[in-house]
Amino acid sequence: MAGRMQGKVVVITGASRGVGEACAVACAREGAKLVLAAKTVDPDPRLPGTLHDTARAVEAAGGQALVVPFDARDAEQCTGVIEASVKRFGRVDAVINNAGAIFWSPVAEWSQKKFDLVFSVNVRAAFAISRAAIPHMRAAGGGHVLMMSPPINAAAAPGKGPYLVSKLGMTILAMAIDAEEKSNGIAAHALWPVTAIKTAATVNLGMGDDAEWRTPDILSDATVELLSRDPRKCSFRAWLDEDVLRDAGVTDFTKYRCDPGHEPSAMSIELVDPGWSARNGR
Repeated sequence: MAGRMQGKVVVITGASRGVGEACAVACAREGAKLVLAAKTVDPDPRLPGTLHDTARAVEAAGGQALVVPFDARDAEQCTGVIEASVKRFGRVDAVINNAGAIFWSPVAEWSQKKFDLVFSVNVRAAFAISRAAIPHMRAAGGGHVLMMSPPINAAAAPGKGPYLVSKLGMTILAMAIDAEEKSNGIAAHALWPVTAIKTAATVNLGMGDDAEWRTPDILSDATVELLSRDPRKCSFRAWLDEDVLRDAGVTDFTKYRCDPGHEPSAMSIELVDPGWSARNGR
């Protein structure tokens, strides 16, 4: 039986591990062809997962994978990811802007180098990848752009300001793309988890434990649900993962627990504001 994304070509950045890998495998199970973009090609004992590991997982799930090593800080390499997708598969149907850099600290503790890194990897790369993909989506009659970015509450700013500005930039880009490209059949979305997700970043930064985390699968399942929809019938929304799944009829999230005996709490309202979308007419 054909999957919900049969024959679609999906570009994923940050695809070597964590959420990116989970999204790639989930899309492959639904019949998509994957373009896997990230920096990690060779194994690193400090950070498990490579592009080739994800490619093998995609192929095991029945999909096709194109590995494209790239540095998200380089705009030309971002454009090159899209060009590689078109050269190999002839099209781009969806882009998942998942590559990210995280750093939390008061503004006075940020170095200019750290600030530039976070903005380059988060908002600048998302802009470059999306801009390069839009003409090909227009030619194909439509597509999806997905930002892994949240609705933002202003109360979040202390201790996380520059990071959240970069993430808000991604959300605003999605909002703009959706409005500007609606007549071309292109939809854009933002997606963010309700609870913390267990990834190399959350583990290495000591951001909780298994009782406080869900697996990346909750985001990958929500991603498949969004990208499976007809983009011509979608309107921008800064989605939370639970809301996407509830919209699809899923109400039991226990399978996503990292610790089967504990349901993680929602992240502090200081990080995301679940009422943002409703209050802004989304």
